[in-house]
Amino acid sequence: MSDLLKVVVKAMDERLAEDIVVLDFQNQSPFCDYFVIGSALNHRMAKSIIDRVEEKVIASGGSIRAIEGNEDSAWQLIDCNGIIAHVFVDGEREVYQLEKLWGDLPRVEVAI
Repeated sequence: MSDLLKVVVKAMDERLAEDIVVLDFQNQSPFCDYFVIGSALNHRMAKSIIDRVEEKVIASGGSIRAIEGNEDSAWQLIDCNGIIAHVFVDGEREVYQLEKLWGDLPRVEVAI
């Protein structure tokens, strides 16, 4: 498990992301190693989580490839070069069901 993964999960937890799940994509995709999925109570909270991940990743020496969504988006994500963090506003996570879609992938426990 990478140090960057711990940084991302901790940053999401610091901004009170709920139900954080980490899926291991290392043997599935050449484009990313992990999905980190979390929920937020509202749009402002989701934006705050994404902003915190960006801040902490850069502070740890990492870089950001892309950020998708804005403060009005119900699904926002940040691509941290191999780790993609998804933040869903309450209710949207159940619509897309990423954990079910990728249910055969191993889940990773990250101690924070």
